[in-house]
Amino acid sequence: MLIIPAIDIVKGKCVRLFKGDFSKMKEYSSDLLSVAKKFEDSGVSRIHVVDLDAAKKGEPVNIEAILKIVRGVNIEIEVGGGIRNFETAEYYLRNGVKKIVLGSAALTNPSLIKKLVENFGTERIVVALDLKNGGVMTDGWLKSSGISFEAFLDELKKTGVKELIFTDIDKDGTLKCPNFDLLKELMERGFEVIISGGVKDLGDVKSAASRGAKGIIIGTAFYEGKINLKEAVEVAQRFAAKDGLRKRIIPCLDVKNGRVVKGVGFKNLRDSGDPVEMAKFYSDSSADELVFLDISATNEGRKTMTEIVEKVAKEISIPFTVGGGISTVEQIRELLNAGADKVSINSAAVKKPDFITKASRIFGSQCIVVAIDAKKNGKSWNVFINSGEIDTGLNVIEWAKEMERRGAGEVLLTSMDKDGTKDGYDTELTKVVSGALGIPVIASGGAGSVKDLAEAFTLGNADAVLAASIFHYNEISIPEVRKYLLSINL
Repeated sequence: MLIIPAIDIVKGKCVRLFKGDFSKMKEYSSDLLSVAKKFEDSGVSRIHVVDLDAAKKGEPVNIEAILKIVRGVNIEIEVGGGIRNFETAEYYLRNGVKKIVLGSAALTNPSLIKKLVENFGTERIVVALDLKNGGVMTDGWLKSSGISFEAFLDELKKTGVKELIFTDIDKDGTLKCPNFDLLKELMERGFEVIISGGVKDLGDVKSAASRGAKGIIIGTAFYEGKINLKEAVEVAQRFAAKDGLRKRIIPCLDVKNGRVVKGVGFKNLRDSGDPVEMAKFYSDSSADELVFLDISATNEGRKTMTEIVEKVAKEISIPFTVGGGISTVEQIRELLNAGADKVSINSAAVKKPDFITKASRIFGSQCIVVAIDAKKNGKSWNVFINSGEIDTGLNVIEWAKEMERRGAGEVLLTSMDKDGTKDGYDTELTKVVSGALGIPVIASGGAGSVKDLAEAFTLGNADAVLAASIFHYNEISIPEVRKYLLSINL
């Protein structure tokens, strides 16, 4: 889960409001870049910047101060406040801002949202849902729109926007706990939700992570010394997906030469279909996530097929992880901009372990999945790379722990001995690795029945299960798996 500190700007100064009231404003610093650098040093991967003057006026006011922050740090900056036309949004996005946040414009001009999504992709457009007494507020939280949040979200869904910042204005600045009651409903509507307003301590961070929030915005609690951001980042990683979240079901598309393939033990591959069509099918079938692996990219010495990634991203509404031949920061940025939510890194992690450290620092641990292909070696397991062709001699458990230390947010663990056999997951391997880590582990390799998937959770302590053959060839449907897991309280 993302820890996102906030910088709210009035007349070039960092301030905080109480329940959105400009008459109850407290100034914290006139050196915005210094504040941003402190956030960067704490290990966060994104900063939430709001031009409060612009939110009131309806056009940018502190734009130069904001761009100074963007140029002065090496982490993502998202900007909101007064962005109500395409030109302003484009200016920010062309000048280093990673994401723009739109509130009032999402209500008054939904066609603008659609245009921005079409031009820049869903991953760069965020919509703010600002509620007061159940109603959606606009113009810097000063006016009621007269629209219910249910109606607002119904219209927003049509634009393709995925990420939503939810703020309960009555909680904002109060240090009295966020509105977690509404979080579940917003997530069930298919949005990735960042919660804001009222965060008071690390307990709130844990609650947000365990409830499945994509992120939590921290403002007053930091400025008043209630929360240490480094500790918040650690708590978010420890509790996300480990406490209270439903178990994830993840179809996997192994792609070679533009087609989905599947084999046994990484060999004897056979054609399984078109990746774009299959991705859409799984998204429509309520899969929790999707993994796309360009399985020959590393051996062929080329980049992942970005064009197909873009096509897939446009057809699905679920989180999307892409892997295969990724070895540079530029490639990660390209894939995330193409629509991926995470990247999976395997061979490059072994060849350049510092790459994981650098990537997680730049893009955030939540974007970095380390894939580990494991094969039994006596009483332990070795790490293999290059599509399972090279035995590195590395011990899987020690390697997984090293990757966690370097900032990986998740491990995709594949048993080569079980891959494609439909004999069930290697639950012993999964349990040992999961028990050694504080980050989620995705079990992969060997699924043949709903019972196998259930055992990966119960016996292997997996946080998620990856499967291919049983889904590709319609042996089991995702709704069937979900129904079975619910029947055994998973």
